[in-house]
Amino acid sequence: MTVPAPLLAVRELRVRRGGFLVLDISSLTVEEGTILSLIGPNGAGKTTLMQTLACLIKPHGGEFFFKGENVFSSHGLLQYRRMLAMVFQEPLLFDTTVFQNVACGLKIRGMNGPEIKKRVGQNLRRFGIPHLSERSARKLSGGEAQRVALARAMAIQPDILFLDEPFASLDPPTRESLMEDLEKILRQTTTTTIFATHDRMEALRLSDRIAVMNEGRILQIGPPTEVMNQPRDEFIASFVGVETILSGEVVKKGRGSFIASIFAQEVEAVGEVEIGEPVVFCIRPENVTLAVPPHQEATSARNVFPAMITKIVPLGLYYKVHLDCGFPLVAYVTGHSLENLSLQEGQIVSASFKATAIHVIRKTRGPNPPP
Repeated sequence: MTVPAPLLAVRELRVRRGGFLVLDISSLTVEEGTILSLIGPNGAGKTTLMQTLACLIKPHGGEFFFKGENVFSSHGLLQYRRMLAMVFQEPLLFDTTVFQNVACGLKIRGMNGPEIKKRVGQNLRRFGIPHLSERSARKLSGGEAQRVALARAMAIQPDILFLDEPFASLDPPTRESLMEDLEKILRQTTTTTIFATHDRMEALRLSDRIAVMNEGRILQIGPPTEVMNQPRDEFIASFVGVETILSGEVVKKGRGSFIASIFAQEVEAVGEVEIGEPVVFCIRPENVTLAVPPHQEATSARNVFPAMITKIVPLGLYYKVHLDCGFPLVAYVTGHSLENLSLQEGQIVSASFKATAIHVIRKTRGPNPPP
């Protein structure tokens, strides 16, 4: 049985600026009907990769295929460009009505009047803005303008949609409302989408796969739960929300589990390692449980430590609690838990987490330094 080619595939894609290599993608595929999010810090190369894939930047090397055909062949580039749409952080609208803005891509493609009217109306309704049809684009709010930009992109029924941080400049309620509508529309239309963001929560919500980028390279790519819970290294772990990252050394091992010494404390994790091996423990804050007074409540967790609360930081729907267990640890608690436990800085509590909740990164020892 022949396996269909991915919608988009690149190999050894490179971009240079001022003599410096700013993008170096050894391999990337995007399957039809999926949503891929590119996440990473500012300057990681997300926008450069997206603009290269959208043929707004010409690469200095590599191969680029769309539906199995080389994009840079004599006729492949024009055909590919007609199949894509892109929406930027700031809406780029023409100085005309909302209707005319949404219709512009259809007119360029030579579509007839009745079909244009149908497509425009359909997408204005999808994004909840039919009442803005005859309004000037200059008189729109930021959220309304971004809805128009998205409606214009979707009106041409693109084979692939590029979204370059489309929610970044919006206030939280507007962002939430637009994200909810866009998520529903992308799933209903099964539009293949590449979405650049520095917000991991946006990526978690929208994506089938997440690619973590830094310094122009893809460091890890996979399903959201895999990338978030099984980061390959400390940089990825810190970027995807792992608050506690601890280095230690294996001192005991058993069947399927082991104990590592971390700041002279013994912490148990699951995995097959060797005694003396250096490891890094990644513990997500939502996997840490607090109890008061210490050791009073029964727990199935293998790791239970007395801890002093050193800092409590409010984060909207929950609180970040910094702990000193002999090693630093971070937990998230709800406002209800904070009140019920009467948590405050300087307080001694019991902090626990399961051995299975630890993601272990095995570290290979480097060569011995010269004498």
